[in-house]
Amino acid sequence: IKGMVMAVFTLPSYPYVFKVIRDRFPPPKKTTRQEVLATYRLVKMHDRVGRMSDILEYSHVALPRARFSEDLLEELYETCAKSVSEEGDQIVFKHIYIERRMTPLNLAVLRADDQYLRRLMKGYGEAIKELAAANIFPGDLLMKNFGVTGQGQGRIVFYDYDEICYLTECNFRQIPEPLYPEDEFASEPWYSIGANDVFPEQFVTFLFADNRVRKAFLKYHSDLLEAGFWIQKQKNIEAGIYEDVFPYPKKLRFSR
Repeated sequence: IKGMVMAVFTLPSYPYVFKVIRDRFPPPKKTTRQEVLATYRLVKMHDRVGRMSDILEYSHVALPRARFSEDLLEELYETCAKSVSEEGDQIVFKHIYIERRMTPLNLAVLRADDQYLRRLMKGYGEAIKELAAANIFPGDLLMKNFGVTGQGQGRIVFYDYDEICYLTECNFRQIPEPLYPEDEFASEPWYSIGANDVFPEQFVTFLFADNRVRKAFLKYHSDLLEAGFWIQKQKNIEAGIYEDVFPYPKKLRFSR
């Protein structure tokens, strides 16, 4: 799935991906280039708790033109023209990110047996919870924005940062009861929605079209669908209570 904010490319043998900010972002994206740059800087400076991929940021990077397919060059010139130029036998990028290559979680799920699926969904929810404990809300929780390290056998890591924000900036709400029965069938919601409003009970609808995947997730993380879970995390952070987050499973940690 091509990203709306970044053009991403790599080589089959290369363990990293290159990411270039597109010149324009199609709807429904409302962010700007400066906001994208700011979110990536936030991630660079923040405690990533082992759940956000590190980013290497470079300017004026030259790569051999011969390594680019014509289709890729066409896309880069069409959507990233402000950041890309051709100089002799090289393609030069005014600004580029390099990030660790991972297996997108949505693709890992497609080929997972029941046991591996449960492991993936357990790690997916744990990643979201550990980010919340570090005062980070991913913004877009879709599985395509998370990756699996170690050729699909490792940890679940978040890697798409253009909608990221501090958890304490969000307003977590429970959907109010409708005033009339027909409200539930209306094309527009019967309640107001602010710019920072988040309704956790909707996550299961937007994130899981496949009932098999939904059941595996809810087995471990049904609490993520409750506004109270998120509000308590915010209260903890505002009170200066930061949870311990361990990057390794308990069986691999040093004993105390």
